[in-house]
Amino acid sequence: MSLMRASDYDEEWKLLAGLLPEGWREQARRCGAIRRSRGVSDPTTLLRLLLMHVATGLSLRQTVARAQVQGLAAMTDVGLLGRLRGAERWLVWMTRQMFTRSRYARAARNGELARRQVRAVDATTVEEPGATGTDWRVHLSVALPEMRCDFYALTDVSGAETFRRVPIDAGDILLGDRGYCHREAVAWVLRRRADVVVRLNLDSFPLRTMSDKRFDILAHLRRISGFRSMGWPVQFRAGNRLHRARLCALRKTPQAADLAKRKLEREAKKKQKQLKPETLEAAEYVFVLTTLDRAEFTVRQVLELYRARWQVELLFKRLKSLLRLGHLPKKTDASSRAWIQAKLLTALLVDDLMEAAGFFSPWGHDEARPEHE
Repeated sequence: MSLMRASDYDEEWKLLAGLLPEGWREQARRCGAIRRSRGVSDPTTLLRLLLMHVATGLSLRQTVARAQVQGLAAMTDVGLLGRLRGAERWLVWMTRQMFTRSRYARAARNGELARRQVRAVDATTVEEPGATGTDWRVHLSVALPEMRCDFYALTDVSGAETFRRVPIDAGDILLGDRGYCHREAVAWVLRRRADVVVRLNLDSFPLRTMSDKRFDILAHLRRISGFRSMGWPVQFRAGNRLHRARLCALRKTPQAADLAKRKLEREAKKKQKQLKPETLEAAEYVFVLTTLDRAEFTVRQVLELYRARWQVELLFKRLKSLLRLGHLPKKTDASSRAWIQAKLLTALLVDDLMEAAGFFSPWGHDEARPEHE
């Protein structure tokens, strides 16, 4: 296999740079990412170095060595780490611009959502390289529609997924999957005058009717006809209190339900467990628990909001695969935040590349989206 020439790297960079938001070079100076001329004097070189380190999983030392061989820049690994820390605001700006124009942002742009901060919360495992590497769990909160990482925490793999870990402001709307569906944690969010939209865990989150009787989830789901959505007022007990919420649900298409059931059956077979009939029946529906007020958010709006969370989940899946590459800087908050933000930018670039791939021309470049001058 022949090695790529420097000109090949330059051509590929032009294609990638064409996906970046307009004005990204000028913004590097406004955000303070370019302050001194020593080592790196222009935004293009800096971003290429950062993506070489973060997106490909090269260590800082490997990155600067490769950059010197390619004639890209001459600097130390410590110098590159400092550049990464100083680029956080710039990376946030680029990520926000790219996410705002993407299809993921559409469900988080209208109505009441424009006046509240929507945050998708998730966690993923990071594997340090090498035989003695340790597994860590990165807990993330990503603000929508900016796609800005506004919180992260690093724990060992025993660190549980919970809303309790995330600093919350009044009015926040937290979106989470089943791993975050814990009664005490949801009650903790409510005490901070914030709200949740979370995929309901059928077994571990019992619901009560408004008259404090057992709420039969499946019996209510069976009332859904066709593909229309339905919602019911419910309560749940946390500690010594009952808290009000809503169950919002819709029926999946037969194809989507079949896929969900087959996935459950594969997982059960792998774990040598017997599936309950109720679990298989529940796979025919999408149902979420929300504490959002009915007067402000209809059932359909709640489900659309969770749909935004589901779309972001696709981005998280790509991000998770990227997070497994390389070494997470753990010595300072600044380097870790910038590293994670660069991963988010990389994921969005990958997403744009995949979307553009269907329209690539036979001659290998797209004149409709030239690199911004």
